[in-house]
Amino acid sequence: MNGRSKVKIQKSAYLYVLPALLASLLFVAYPLLQTFWYSFFQWSGVGPAVWVGLDNYIQQLTSPRIQSALIHSFILIIFFAIIPVSLGLISASMLSSSRLRGLGFFRTVLFLPQVIALTVTGMAWKWMYNLDGPINEILRAVGLGSLARAWLGDFDWALPAIGIVGTWLTAGFCMILFLAGISRIDPGLYDAAKIDGAGPVREFFTVTLPGVKPELGVALTITVIGGLKSFDVVYMTTMGGPGTSTTVPALEIYRLAFIDGQVGGAAAIAVVLVILIAVIGLSMTRAFRTTK
Repeated sequence: MNGRSKVKIQKSAYLYVLPALLASLLFVAYPLLQTFWYSFFQWSGVGPAVWVGLDNYIQQLTSPRIQSALIHSFILIIFFAIIPVSLGLISASMLSSSRLRGLGFFRTVLFLPQVIALTVTGMAWKWMYNLDGPINEILRAVGLGSLARAWLGDFDWALPAIGIVGTWLTAGFCMILFLAGISRIDPGLYDAAKIDGAGPVREFFTVTLPGVKPELGVALTITVIGGLKSFDVVYMTTMGGPGTSTTVPALEIYRLAFIDGQVGGAAAIAVVLVILIAVIGLSMTRAFRTTK
């Protein structure tokens, strides 16, 4: 290929990429920069804005309510990321090692939570967690009625109850992702492990887990970010209650901006959340980078 052909190919590539780049700048970069700018002002959303510098950041980051919301987000990461990824790895490994009829059907069913609107999911689980909802009715039916409670109204159980919703949402996605990763592992590696006397557990750690390292990185990155920016399910189920036991940063951003009229404070939290997500995302990418 001569030099002129290479130049033509590069120009064609730029022409294809340019619209997407312009759209990203318009709908991602510009709002992000605007949010960063607003974070230095005290502004209610209407009228004049007053420059306050870093006061919004200091005020919000030292607020016990915001600190509590950040702690809740990190707790939700256990349910949104760690548990679903673990379940996805185990279930994908078991399904790939056995010939199960209707595997495609099970994949579809387990992936369904990903295509259901989160507002609908929140409303459905809110009904299920009601005092007279299906979960409590099942507990009563099996003789565990003493455990029945208004789950989303309980200060101790409301956050784990929301976390279980997150596990239900993301476990199927993780399993499908890992099944795709396992399918590209050379079957000869499993045969070699069996010849060496490896059992299912050793086979999992020596062959399956290293083989799905890229998928593991993707799954952890997506689910951790999902846990940090969770809003829809929390808003539809508890709105941060009871009290502040289920508040999360995204919900606090909504409250400050649209209820309390503190756009600058909301913008400051948003910027901190974006930085936190970016750092975690880049760290995950670096940690699970594969070398060829």
